[in-house]
Amino acid sequence: MKLDGLKVLDLSAFLPGPHMTMMMADHGADVIMVEPANGLGEPVREIGETTPDGNTVWFRNVARGKRSLKLNLKDPAGVELLLKLAEQADVFVEAFRPGVVKRLGVGYEAVSARNPKIVYCSISAFGQTGQHVQKPAHDLVVQAMTGLMDLGRGLSDGQPAPPPVPFADASASLMALSAILMALYRRTQTGEGDYIDMSMYDAAIAWTPNVLGPVFGKGEAPKPKQMRSFGGAAMNSIYRTSDDGFVVIGGSEVKFAENLLTALGRVDLLPYAKIPPGDEQEPLKVYFRETFASETLAYWEAFLQPVDCCWAVVRDLKAAFDDPFTAERGMVFADGDGNRHVGPPIRFAKEPPQPNPKLAAYGEHSEEIARETGMSAEEAAALKARGVI
Repeated sequence: MKLDGLKVLDLSAFLPGPHMTMMMADHGADVIMVEPANGLGEPVREIGETTPDGNTVWFRNVARGKRSLKLNLKDPAGVELLLKLAEQADVFVEAFRPGVVKRLGVGYEAVSARNPKIVYCSISAFGQTGQHVQKPAHDLVVQAMTGLMDLGRGLSDGQPAPPPVPFADASASLMALSAILMALYRRTQTGEGDYIDMSMYDAAIAWTPNVLGPVFGKGEAPKPKQMRSFGGAAMNSIYRTSDDGFVVIGGSEVKFAENLLTALGRVDLLPYAKIPPGDEQEPLKVYFRETFASETLAYWEAFLQPVDCCWAVVRDLKAAFDDPFTAERGMVFADGDGNRHVGPPIRFAKEPPQPNPKLAAYGEHSEEIARETGMSAEEAAALKARGVI
């Protein structure tokens, strides 16, 4: 696999860091979850629904294939053990509030002094510099501050709504993975590691080029109701059916509008699909609203099947994961105990991922990992008895 032989120390929690390092584990990296010696460890071990084996679905889908080291970083012996492990590691990931790792003695300066080749990635809400550096936040706060939540205002009630996915978390995870792989590639040329300051705010706001027109072009805030991406285009909107289902028409290219309107017998409305999104397209939107409301969801699924345009019915997450297509793509799989997992989205033809569904018990590998630094079995046992590991 692509990351065979790579060792990753992951001190992060919740979603951005753990999801990223799980993807690395899926491709062969030895990922060590460094969990706090607080009796719980990774918080998502206890958040949300569990499967019959007692593990939460969330934990199962960010922690598979990793090893677990319980570690007390408030004890100097714990700090020294982590630094010794860092000497052997390639990647170090942390997601504490800025300044915490430095106070603990495991910041980039301390770690890189022991291993100049380390790629050290800090993931935080607002980065390591700037006026919001100490502001506490999770995904929802970041989406509010980046303007993304405002783009989700309802088309009828005008109210912002909680996002359907934690986009700030997800984008930071993907950006962090990209940055780490860039730094590892550069290390093959220079022999030196690097420090990555990954901000959820930066990652999320970087994904706005398609909605920035009013902001950079006119100096105005976007008006979601009139924008192509949010229902301003008749061919890029959501329509209710007679049985309260929903159909999405999601491609505003003229060729798709012509195909759909031809199938509906209303090519005369095509000119409205050719003008910019906004109120000018209202006659076409009214026609679609009335037309789709006249028949059931099943009717429209059958009607649209042969039409070459972008469409889908709105379905829930269970339906998506139950769809055989999701399994065909390898995006859901079951382990030997019947537990379902989200599959790895990154696939290579020559070295495909090999997700290991095993979940580490809290601190399961602590003594094993400690001994990898050269510590004797007696010394490792002594640290465990003291509560350091």
